[in-house]
Parts: sequence; structure tokens; C-alpha cells
Amino acid sequence: MPIDSRHPREIRADIRRGTLAGTTAGLGAGHVQANLAVLPREQAYDFLLFCQRNPRPCPLIEVTDVGSAEPVGVAPGADLRTDIPRYRIYKDGALADEVTDATPYWRDDLVAFLLGCSFTFEWALMDAGIRLKHVERGGNVAMWRTSIECRPAGAFHGPMVVSMRPIPAAQLSKAVTASARFPGAHGAPIHIGDPSMIGIMDVATPDWGDPQEFAPGDVPVFWACGVTPQAVALASKPPFMITHSPGHMFITDVPNSALAAL
Repeated sequence: MPIDSRHPREIRADIRRGTLAGTTAGLGAGHVQANLAVLPREQAYDFLLFCQRNPRPCPLIEVTDVGSAEPVGVAPGADLRTDIPRYRIYKDGALADEVTDATPYWRDDLVAFLLGCSFTFEWALMDAGIRLKHVERGGNVAMWRTSIECRPAGAFHGPMVVSMRPIPAAQLSKAVTASARFPGAHGAPIHIGDPSMIGIMDVATPDWGDPQEFAPGDVPVFWACGVTPQAVALASKPPFMITHSPGHMFITDVPNSALAAL
């Protein structure tokens, strides 16, 4: 199993040097991972309001000062321009570039938002005895746009994105209970079963990430996903936005237990 239990500082240093790439599932064992969304100051308030109105897909865990790339609250000394394996650059709602270093695109007017990630509660699922095949394979989770519309805020609107994991029917209650303890990492599933009920017509072909392997008796379980801001960028067309590439997260110094609700 490709689990990397080193401290996140060591993993981020490898990412910054370019010696570690790919999805971050299974990395930084026991530490919170985060989605990234970076916007100019002029759009930051609207996006902050969007996150507050849509806490399931966009649970806020950090907002930086204007122009700062250091998330001092969750990883002092880290650099959001270099410490994520892969970034996406959006201009006027279109994907303009995908890079391993966002420094050339950084500006003094940018505000960075870190949002909770389902890779955090995956540790709780594994601790509960639930196999996650994409982690075992070193792959990425599967993600889709849905027919569920987020609550709009200012200039921002668009569909909710979900991630999906095949869960054995006998372990569904464990999966729900384990993930529900982490509302800051999307919490409990938003849907279990028939994908078409949330607008997903082909569960074998994700919009982002890797197709998932189903064993007999597995049930598709869907959680709100922090890729939602990227679907919102495509719908709302902000003039400029930096995000992580799906599955390529920022690994914080915060232990998972800090996000756990008793």
C-alpha cells in the first residue's frame, strides 16, 4: 500500500523540489489535506460568501492575507505556489494552463483559500476496515459534476462536484459514521446508490480522477468534493483563478484529529 507516513514538511519539500509528483492520496498519514482556490482580492469576498453558503463542498480551513502564499494557520513556512504537485490556471472560466509551479502566475492581489478534502476522512475509513482501492493502487479518486446546484453568492454559481468510493453494502454504516465525524472535510455522504439521482449517467467514466473498481456487493457512495470551485469557475467565469489539479492536494501540518467532531 503506497502510504507515506513522513511529516508533511518532508513531503512538501519533495514536492517543491519536483521529486514527488502525482496524487496525494495516502501521503502525510494522519494529516489534513486541503483543496486550493486562489482569486484576486476583488472576487475574494464573493468567494468567501460562497464557501459559507456551501459548507459541504467548500469547508473553509484557511484564508491567507492578500498577496501571501504562506498558510500560516495550518502550515507555517509552506508556500502555496510550489508545495502542491500540480496546479490549474483558469482565465475567464477556461482552463488556460496546468503547471507544477504556480510562481509565475502569482500576483500581489491574490487571496488563497484552503478547503477541507475527503482525503482526510479516508484515513478514518481505512481505520474502520474499509478498503480504498485507489489508495492501494496509488491512484486518484473518481469525481463528477452533479445536477445539484450550489447556493449562489455574488458572482459565483455552479454545480456541486462529488467524489465516489465503492463501499461494500455491509460496511455502509461504518463509512457514513466514520466520515460524518469530519464536517471540515465534507462530512457524511450526500448520496448513496443510484448515480442518476444526482445527474451522473455513467459511473464508469468520471469527469476527473480515475475510474473505480467495483466488487460484487459494492455500492457507490458519493461525498461532496472540493473540486466544486473548479466547476464553479467554468460556470461563473472569473477573470483569473488558480486551483490545485484534482487529486493533487496541499498537505497541512494539522492532524486529522483537529477536524474530528466527537
